[in-house]
Amino acid sequence: MKRTRRKFTAAFKAQVALAALRERESLSDLAARYDIHPNLITKWKQEFQANAEKVFEKGGGDTGDPKVDIEKLYAKIGQLEMDRDFLKKSLRKTGLM
Repeated sequence: MKRTRRKFTAAFKAQVALAALRERESLSDLAARYDIHPNLITKWKQEFQANAEKVFEKGGGDTGDPKVDIEKLYAKIGQLEMDRDFLKKSLRKTGLM
């Protein structure tokens, strides 16, 4: 039967590339362990080496999270506290709390 095309995560590719760079096992051993073709390991290893300098560039550690508006968050917390207090009072009035 034909295998469906698999998609690998970036974390998995990095793990395999690092294992290949360590050279503690041969490519065929790594291919058997990770159930992928040795040519794919070689390709990922080359890509990893080509893009490794990006980690040390200025702003390379940036996670890409958008800037958060603190005032908006505080306003939301205040609104939720008011809602909670209102619900508490309502439950007390009905005798459920």
